[in-house]
Formats: sequence, C-alpha cells, structure tokens
Amino acid sequence: MTRSFIIWALTLAALAAQQNPGTFPAMQRKPADPATIARGRALFGVNCVACHGADARGGQLNGPNLLRSQLVLADRDGEKIAPVVRDGRPERGMPPFPLGAADVSAVVEFLHSLTAASPGQGAPPPSETPLPDIVVGDAVAGRQYFVATCAACHAADGDLRGIATRARDARALQNLWVSGGATGRRGADDAAPAIIATVTAERAEPVRGRLIFIDDFEIKLRLDDGSVRSWGRAGSSPRVRVEDPLEGHKALLSALTDRDMRNLTAYLVTLK
Repeated sequence: MTRSFIIWALTLAALAAQQNPGTFPAMQRKPADPATIARGRALFGVNCVACHGADARGGQLNGPNLLRSQLVLADRDGEKIAPVVRDGRPERGMPPFPLGAADVSAVVEFLHSLTAASPGQGAPPPSETPLPDIVVGDAVAGRQYFVATCAACHAADGDLRGIATRARDARALQNLWVSGGATGRRGADDAAPAIIATVTAERAEPVRGRLIFIDDFEIKLRLDDGSVRSWGRAGSSPRVRVEDPLEGHKALLSALTDRDMRNLTAYLVTLK
C-alpha cells in the first residue's frame, strides 16, 4: 500500500468521522471545509511524513506520534500547532517550515481532522488495514523504566501481578496502563478511579464528593447519598481542592516518549 493511498484513506475516515463526533474535545471540533483539509493533507505529505509518518503516529526519522500529542490535542484554532510548524523546535531537531499562513492553517486543520477520526486519543483513524503488532519494544529497558518511574506506586508482584491477563490484548493493555484505568470509553466512568473534590464556601462547612464537572464558572459534586450539588465559581471562591488519583498518569503523558511507551508495554506483557 502506497503512502499516498494511506493518507487518502485517512482523509476519507476523517471526513466520515465528522458525521459522528466522538468523546473528546478534539473529536467534537467543527471541521474545516474539505478543500482545506485536502490541502493540509498534501502539505503534510510533502513536509511532515518523514518524521511523523503517513498516519501521524511517528515516522522513520523518529518524530513523535501526533495523535497522542498533548499540544495537538489541546490546540483549538492553531494557536499551539502553528508556531511549532512555522518556527520548528530546533532543540528537538525539528526545523522551521517557511509556509504561508494559509498553508499552516491547512496543516492544522488536517491534523484536527485526524484527531477527530481517531476512535480514542492516540489511536489511529479507522482503516481496513490489519493493525500492526505493537509489542515491538525492549522488555529489559521497559523493566528499567518501570523501576525508575512507576515502582513508587506500583509493584509487578503486587497490584500489577497478572496484569497482562486482565487485558484482552497488548493494545488494550497499553491503553490501560497509559490511562491508569480511565480508558475514556463511554460507560467506563464508574470503573475509573474517582476524582474527589472538596468545596468550601464562605461561612459554610466543607462539602466533599465525587467530582462530576468543573470549569472556571461552576463545579458539581455527587455526594455519598447520591444527591448532586453545584456551586458557581468566581475566582478563588468557593475554595476547591481536587484529589485526582490519576494525576501522576496525566503528568506522565507530557513526558512519556514513544520509545518508553513501547518498552514498558513490552515489559508489562510479560506479567502474566
């Protein structure tokens, strides 16, 4: 299968996904017009494929997987992606690309279309091509990474004993450990570790419960009796303290390299 065919197939999948928005904000963004996405695809094919790969999950020159890039996923209108395309990241070996503003925007929209087509953050858009074997890392290096990074909270002969048998395959195992158990599947919220928050309004007793929703203007908690309470937020009032058991995993996403992920998965599949 040629590189151009793969990119063409991804574009079709992206356009199809526009009719069925997914769970994550990156999947729910209003799509650009097809002509802009097609131009972005062509520019990506010329300038980016060597490093980031035809499916944006990393190429022969070891560029990062853009489908799990926090910068790409957090981008709303090119404010994060465009500066990287224009200016490069010399400290990481990425050169600047002297593209015009319209071309940069087209590349941004093409990347948005790929994340919109992804069935989950980091996963490739749907394709009829058989999925590749993801167990390609070095299990010994993965064990070393585990000891240095994960052993403070997890133990191979403790909570992770037999973890490879709890997942249906290596891909599910990788999704499990990267997310910390919160896989992002619909209906999986009750199984995910609960995020607890404590709200303390002025001259009121603290209220503690499971966090349902929070933004700059509102917070909602589900209390132990099943009831739901909400508060308006204005600056630092009321005081809010959030206890997120997955905080470490979320922080890891910004530091985790593709090589470390492959190595750690290769190690974890041995824990049967």
